Amino acid sequence: MKISLNWLKKYVDINVDNAELEKLIDSRLVEIEEIIDESTKYDNIFVAKVVECEAIPETHLHLCKIDAGKHELAGEDGLVQVVCGAPNVHTGMLAAWIAPGAIVPQSVHEDAPFVIGKRKMLGKYDSYGMLAGADELDFGDDHSGIVEIDPAGAQPGDKLTDVFELNDVILDIENKSLTHRPDCFGLIGFAREVAGVLGQKFVSQPLEETTDFKKLGVAIASKDICPRYSAVVLKKHGELKKKYLTKADTMLAKSGMRPVDPVVDVTNYLMLLTGQPLHAFDYDKFLAVGGTTEPKVGVRLAKAGEKLVLLDDTEIELVDTDIVITSNDVPVALAGAMGGKSTMIDENTKNVIIESATFSLFNLRKTQMAHGIFSEAITRFTKGQPAYQTLPVALECAKLLSQGFEIAEVIDSGYAPEKNVVKITTDEINDLLGTNYSEAEIIKTLENVEFAVEKSADGLTVAAPAWRTDIHIKEDIIEEVGRLNGYDNIAPVLPAHATAEKNKMVETKSQIRNFFSLTGANELLTYTFVHGDLLEKVGQDVKNSYRLVNSISPDLQYLRQQIVPSLLVKAYENLKAKHSSFALFEMNQTFSRSTGVDKDGVPIANNNLAMVVVDNSEETKYYLAKKYIEELGKKLGITLSFKKFVPVPKEAFYEPKRSASIYIGDKIVGCIGEIKYSVLNKLKLPRGVAAFEISLEALTEFATLKKTASEISDYPTVSRDITIVTDAPYETVLEKLQAKLQARDLVFKLTPTSIYQAEGADKPSLSFHLEFADKNKTLESAEILAIMDELEKAA
Repeated sequence: MKISLNWLKKYVDINVDNAELEKLIDSRLVEIEEIIDESTKYDNIFVAKVVECEAIPETHLHLCKIDAGKHELAGEDGLVQVVCGAPNVHTGMLAAWIAPGAIVPQSVHEDAPFVIGKRKMLGKYDSYGMLAGADELDFGDDHSGIVEIDPAGAQPGDKLTDVFELNDVILDIENKSLTHRPDCFGLIGFAREVAGVLGQKFVSQPLEETTDFKKLGVAIASKDICPRYSAVVLKKHGELKKKYLTKADTMLAKSGMRPVDPVVDVTNYLMLLTGQPLHAFDYDKFLAVGGTTEPKVGVRLAKAGEKLVLLDDTEIELVDTDIVITSNDVPVALAGAMGGKSTMIDENTKNVIIESATFSLFNLRKTQMAHGIFSEAITRFTKGQPAYQTLPVALECAKLLSQGFEIAEVIDSGYAPEKNVVKITTDEINDLLGTNYSEAEIIKTLENVEFAVEKSADGLTVAAPAWRTDIHIKEDIIEEVGRLNGYDNIAPVLPAHATAEKNKMVETKSQIRNFFSLTGANELLTYTFVHGDLLEKVGQDVKNSYRLVNSISPDLQYLRQQIVPSLLVKAYENLKAKHSSFALFEMNQTFSRSTGVDKDGVPIANNNLAMVVVDNSEETKYYLAKKYIEELGKKLGITLSFKKFVPVPKEAFYEPKRSASIYIGDKIVGCIGEIKYSVLNKLKLPRGVAAFEISLEALTEFATLKKTASEISDYPTVSRDITIVTDAPYETVLEKLQAKLQARDLVFKLTPTSIYQAEGADKPSLSFHLEFADKNKTLESAEILAIMDELEKAA
């Protein structure tokens, strides 16, 4: 999203420099991806009057003499000669002249910007610079002629920058962080927040809402898909021809949009200004499609098999989550996304319908993904546009088009305004933020961005404005106060309360992670969401999974019942990457309908630990998986037992005869087993894959978490290597050496390095690395030799 600083200044008194403004917006409102300086983009471009214009025989060119004020290139007659090929150039018009030496604005950001110069045309006509079209000025894509400037607002020799306020800075906003703030997707809403950040009071200019015009109805299938639908029917009463380049054209261009035609340009202008998208239908085509004499507007979900040709000539097959606008039940537009070809306005349009509505953001997100439409309108609709301004913006559009149209009828479904009122105290705000704002400071901060605040003995009653649909609880108000005043202005102070107790599950997970990492297993973190196909492949009942209404991807539709299926998918990917033997584990949440919901109706989450052990050899990995979980149990001080498998529907992917239920005491806490061949075949995995999944809550409950510390010495450490040739078991040798070192009361570390038996040798060589130090003194050479002699004798 691009914001013109010049346009912003029309609504906010910006009393800081650009660098400070960027810093404040960045830290208190939204991230700025880029600041585009256009202060020199239109240098050396002037308003010029075409004084003479003669056609050059047998060409499409014209030899023009222009008045560009007192310019250094003017001849004795005060005029500059330019050859122009535009069909609309004519005597008396004001045009945009790009003087020699200037960069053509369209090419400013190219690797090799085009610098205009003096040229000799047709071998005999000197041409100084050029008269520019909208595309060359970077104001649009129109290359049909040169731009014409209104003589009422300019005169020859004026700088184009001054006439159209082009000495500008563009703020390129990273709008993903404004997902919850649809009001900020319009310049007025953005300006309001900037005023709040600067500590200034912002006052919105209300748009007209009441109307005495004839009202028509609209058939909305459900308020869930369309909370409010408004429209105005405009009948043509005069010409609305676009003759001159306007400041609105340049504003659209600087905001990243292109002028199209007078009606569409006004709808786009209002969308950029208010954040409310509009759409224009050709009224007469709308009636013709529906076969009616007056508009029968409907809003419903699409039906299976329906198709629609969009404005860009693309034919799409609609899906049942698409919302469509209908004329007598015939689809004419993909709501919130793009209009249909059958009702598009063109040069023959006499009457129009200006639609202003709000639609379900959940449905439109699906539409966006299903059809790959990422227009300016749908970007705003998917943020949840509020319903309060649909009719006022439609009426404002009619006012701006009043030169050529007049209102004939109005359509409005109405809506029930939500009143978001929060009661809060100054102490609650300051306690959570760690600040000492006065009541007056808090009230001023909130009223600057048009919250209504009332004082009482019980504290403050804060009413959120209609556009703040994200305000519901006390913490929302506290966040506003902290954000607008700047979190960076809050003095960091250590909390006065005692240190919180450690979370036992976090500690347990840390020990599990460290233990499995030491054994060579690899930890993964996969999505809690899975595709329905995976549930079916592993034999789980899809009906036992919660389906997401607004999934982030068509491949992630369901909350998973178990972690193991996700790990099996990743096992296949690792095998494809040429890893032949590995163990994957994950600690995460699972959900199933059989587990139920909490008091708030939210699915209950189970925290589980899962592991999958894979080997291309196709030999069973059951016992290796069992070794992993048994050793983990010992590490945590838990006695695990393995008994006859008790089948559970969500564990349908285990082979019953090669699986076991895991117990702690008499309580089943998990399952271990080989994966069914049928499941492995579907997932393209080798035979013998084994897995287990166990409750993290149970492991946390029964775990005995002990931390060990190694004794150290303040005196120098001695390092030695020792090799012993013996047929005694390694463990026996290790115990003997450790006993001798312990008897000496040394701080030591004895590490095995190798077991080697040369070809033909009758005994192996056992090698160790030894580090030791005395607790009370520095060891002398004789003492070190004595210790090593004792170890040799012990061996």
